[in-house]
Amino acid sequence: MFKKTATLLLSGLFFLSLTACAQKSTMEENTAFEQFTGRWALFLDGGAGWLDIRQEDGYLDADILWYGGSVVPVDNVVFYDNSLLVFRNRQVVRKKDAVGNAIRTQTVTSWLKLNLQNGTLFGRYISPNRDGIGVELNEFTGKKIADLSPAPNLAKVKYGEPVPLFNGKDLTGWTLTDSSDTNGFHVENGALVNHVPQKEGQPRIHYGNLCTVDKFEDFNLKLQVNVPKGSNSGIYLRGIYEVQVYDSFGKDLDSHNMGAIYSRITPTVNAEKPAGEWQDFDITLCDRHITIVLNGKTIIDNQPLLGVTGGALTADEFSPGPIYFQGDHGDVSYRNIVLTPIVK
Repeated sequence: MFKKTATLLLSGLFFLSLTACAQKSTMEENTAFEQFTGRWALFLDGGAGWLDIRQEDGYLDADILWYGGSVVPVDNVVFYDNSLLVFRNRQVVRKKDAVGNAIRTQTVTSWLKLNLQNGTLFGRYISPNRDGIGVELNEFTGKKIADLSPAPNLAKVKYGEPVPLFNGKDLTGWTLTDSSDTNGFHVENGALVNHVPQKEGQPRIHYGNLCTVDKFEDFNLKLQVNVPKGSNSGIYLRGIYEVQVYDSFGKDLDSHNMGAIYSRITPTVNAEKPAGEWQDFDITLCDRHITIVLNGKTIIDNQPLLGVTGGALTADEFSPGPIYFQGDHGDVSYRNIVLTPIVK
């Protein structure tokens, strides 16, 4: 009886010890994970990204921007052995039947492995090759983004002298963001016109984005834009935040429509005109907050910018940058481009 009682006691103590160790391990992992939470600027090779990591009610989650496109939710987040693993899935059709219907589809998983060292995020993005043999590996770093300040009082903002960015005669003061691209921009009747024809049966021509030589911090930017039917462009503020330019007349409100901060901030009202008409933008960027007036209507009112948008020249939100117009999507015209800097 004594031996049986002692055995049960030892077993109970062993179980309690294991439970305590597991609880301690879980607590330590939770504490370690908290270092990863927050918004991160990702400095990618030849581009920019963004990652928002958070702990929801009972699970981990994240949103990501990887080079271009939109901010999107990831498929899974796992913290293990002081590393954060972020998973993204895509569907790949492997086989089709005679009429083109998919008969074999695989889910291909790419993932980021993230580690922290002295406050810097070190990451590896691992993406399987399409044939499943080997992977594409991208290494990058990340820096935690400082918290946003309260929305500025725009009534108290002081401005400097207006700066005309376009002389209406030539491309003085402008250059391509990538000199290897083809320049579709030219001056026509006092407007900065982008024309991007493609030749049928010929290799696709990659047209470039046009940016100012000068760089700016906070400012008010006024300009006019004319978007042909079905066309698409973008106005990048400091080279990192895209104000969408798109023929979206008559469409429902969306974060990809005219005047939106691409995939981040949806206009509160529709203010765009039909394609082919000149439209007026009045944009104020101040303390990482944005106000956009389109055709006399305020469509975004002093809203916070949580990070860069797809196509950003850098992930750095705290350095001066150029104004750039997206030229690789479609025909578009700009004119009367005047920037007034905010004096601090």
